[in-house]
Amino acid sequence: MLKQLTPDIFVAPQIGVETVDAAKALGVTLIVNNRPEGEAPDQTPGDVIEAAAKAAGMDYVAIPVSPGGFAPWQLDALDEALKGHDGKVLCYCRSGTRSTLLWSLAKARAGGKPDEIAETAAAAGYDVSPIYETLHALSAQGR
Repeated sequence: MLKQLTPDIFVAPQIGVETVDAAKALGVTLIVNNRPEGEAPDQTPGDVIEAAAKAAGMDYVAIPVSPGGFAPWQLDALDEALKGHDGKVLCYCRSGTRSTLLWSLAKARAGGKPDEIAETAAAAGYDVSPIYETLHALSAQGR
């Protein structure tokens, strides 16, 4: 269920309380919820995941991403959450795609190479082609 993008970043589809313990066993110390509350009636509410994370000694932050796209504040929020954070991070949404795309955009904005970002995402089973041109534009700005 958890897919590793980098040595320190995992992504996943919707998680439950049981996933928190599995993530902790992998060294995850921060959970990033990229799913808007109430997106689907069967999703585990963010406050339930947050309580489980805190009980396990992990940090938690919500950066909701709607299926309609991304905004600069979301990249800023992810950068802020990751800045100075020691340990591994688990980002989740409905399928893991929005979490992967958000990470990809933030990585490109920091100067990451779009082809390397795309390869990293593909190795985890995610396709960044819908944002590939944006990755190029952000990467050029970040250098």
